[in-house]
Amino acid sequence: MTNMQAKDLTKCAPRSPKDRLAGFAILPRCIDKCRAVLAGTNGEYNFDCGLDNRLFKFKGIVAADLKDYIAQGHTDEEIADWVKNHGTPKTDDEIAAWSEAFKTDYSYSTNPEQKDWFTGVCAKHGLDPAKTTLFEYLEADDKASFNTGENCPI
Repeated sequence: MTNMQAKDLTKCAPRSPKDRLAGFAILPRCIDKCRAVLAGTNGEYNFDCGLDNRLFKFKGIVAADLKDYIAQGHTDEEIADWVKNHGTPKTDDEIAAWSEAFKTDYSYSTNPEQKDWFTGVCAKHGLDPAKTTLFEYLEADDKASFNTGENCPI
């Protein structure tokens, strides 16, 4: 790893899944988790999880390939360019539409495979699963875990 600065995710949360890089929701959070895994500071956060896999599937990229690229110490912008230029080509409009869809994605509350888990984790934070997106839950969980709405600096 050269020049890679990882957040200590045992002390603070990764960036919000709502944050975007090159138009991609999830990507900044994915980068934070990957860098932390590489540095051994990921705590309970995992790279190549179900959320990350939504991005990987959309772009047709492999987690291990992205991890190898991140491990080389590339900047966020270089990583975003790599994601844009690998896997399945996507237009800026397709990326924007995919990212925007998360604002109204309540599927975790209705999906039979995820409903019980999502109902339980939402209850822990006093959230109504039928009115809560995965991104909203993740932000609430991050905030509760670190008693702050702030993301940590590198």
